[in-house]
Amino acid sequence: MNLLRSEYLIVCLWIGLQAVPAWAVDSDSTCEQTGTTRIWVSPLNPKAGQPVKIMAVSTDGPIAELVLIDEQGQPAPLQSRQRGGPPWSLTAELANLNDGRYRAVAHQDGKQTACQELVAGQTVAAANPRTWNRAAEAFYAAWIEELFGAPPEENLSFNSLEPVLRNSERNFLHNYLGLNEDSNLPLTPDCADLPYTLRAYFAWKTGLPVAFRACGRGSAKAPPNCGAPTIVSEFTRGVRSQTNFRKRYRQLADTVHSGSVRTGLAAENTDWYPIPLSRETLWPGTVYADPYGHILVVAEWVPQTADRPGMLLAVDAQPDNSVARKRVWEGTMLFADTENAGPGFKAFRPVVLSTPDKGRMLSNRELSDHPDFMPFSLEQDYLTPDDFYARLTQLINPQGLDPLQAYEAMLAALVEQVETRVNSVQNGEAYFRKNPRSVIAMPGGAAIFQTIGPWEDYSTPSRDMRLIIAINVLNGLPEKIVRHPELFVLNGQNPEQAKAAIEQHHAKRAQKRSIRYIRSDGSEWELTIAEVLARKPGFEIAYNPNDCTEIRWGAQPDTEEYATCRRQAPAEQRAKMAQYREWFREARRPVP
Repeated sequence: MNLLRSEYLIVCLWIGLQAVPAWAVDSDSTCEQTGTTRIWVSPLNPKAGQPVKIMAVSTDGPIAELVLIDEQGQPAPLQSRQRGGPPWSLTAELANLNDGRYRAVAHQDGKQTACQELVAGQTVAAANPRTWNRAAEAFYAAWIEELFGAPPEENLSFNSLEPVLRNSERNFLHNYLGLNEDSNLPLTPDCADLPYTLRAYFAWKTGLPVAFRACGRGSAKAPPNCGAPTIVSEFTRGVRSQTNFRKRYRQLADTVHSGSVRTGLAAENTDWYPIPLSRETLWPGTVYADPYGHILVVAEWVPQTADRPGMLLAVDAQPDNSVARKRVWEGTMLFADTENAGPGFKAFRPVVLSTPDKGRMLSNRELSDHPDFMPFSLEQDYLTPDDFYARLTQLINPQGLDPLQAYEAMLAALVEQVETRVNSVQNGEAYFRKNPRSVIAMPGGAAIFQTIGPWEDYSTPSRDMRLIIAINVLNGLPEKIVRHPELFVLNGQNPEQAKAAIEQHHAKRAQKRSIRYIRSDGSEWELTIAEVLARKPGFEIAYNPNDCTEIRWGAQPDTEEYATCRRQAPAEQRAKMAQYREWFREARRPVP
């Protein structure tokens, strides 16, 4: 009888232990951050009665949940927003924090995987990594993804980076130092400045070193060369006033340009280094540098599902300082075999400090097998453009795509580009409403793509060249199905049959999708995508802001659409555009 009772008690105890939730065990376990998951708290010095954000970031798999445990061991599972993979993150927000001591705990596969103590009114102990390592890189990637996170179908754009960083819901590091340091912080980077600005801002907030170099712009036969790095190490020593950051940011913005990122793939004296083409290495924060100077910052991977194609989303900045998120596809990124640039996906070359005041950037050899950083790789150097795009397509949609799905994804991406151009053209119109008698000076030769002043702010040669390329890509999809059938799920069709079906579908769908632009008199004008495609020759000379909006959208004289036009570029500028037209027709940007 006693034996039976003992067995009964043992069984009950075993069942009870199985029912104990992970957080109850966590309350007595060691609170430390030693594994592949780290927990970050914002602000650095959380205060009672004020909002607090908690982010858990993992490099080896999804995080199941975040739990906040109080001094009495009472758990509060936090409603969290999940992103990424890899790295994976969970972000939770508390409207306010009561006085007391807490533990933020992350669970993975039913076990505690990270723990961070926080006390209202005290700086979070050991919160920052103090040096770049895998945990810091993962936090940077998760921060970028959160900063530009939104439903994939949403058109996400801003007039500059400032409203993004000032948005406390987006920016996990908003007021991180508790100094109201994000107020009156002018950050309006253009294309090349954007990745540097994001990296420098993150380093400033988290107390990490950052570096940049002065580089040339290269030549027709050689990519840009760079000098010795300027290494900013004072953030690691707690010198993090807004005044200091603004001084360093101004120095950075006056130094870097597109040549800083177009450096050769095998070069050592660079701020960037090429990495392998894989889903495991292309984290948010990675940049794509095209051979002509445009730069994209990877923001998010949207996985392929049975109902939706996969997407790779990135952000870029334009000469007018606007920042927008877009799909990465052949129409937004250029890849070319060229002697004068090192195009491809690249990561920031990490800075390591040997002493608090002395640092260096890791070499290509050190990065080939470093456990904390993405490996240095020349893989992209050996790919033809066709092979590069095919590899990227497989990464984004590893299960392959039905040709109709592929077409609709390309069409949506093209429409997104055209709609973004609407805003760019309107920015130029706004300038002329304020300066009605003005004529914006047009530079000569390759300088039309990179200069300063109103021409840089309001002309669209780079955007229009990418639009022409996007039109070519969409029109070329039927042939791509024949050339690369392995990228598609043909469902019993042969490539030629699939090609014919897409050609018919294209003819119908291009007539149904449309965009609207604002004419010179303020009225709207609708263009079908079929009309946009047909106007491709007009976009070869439509980038001049001195022309009226109707000309910039390819309207022809003596038509109702053109009748509202009231402004035209000077004759000498039109002659220059006619001379440069072949660059756009051939989608071949000249070397400066």
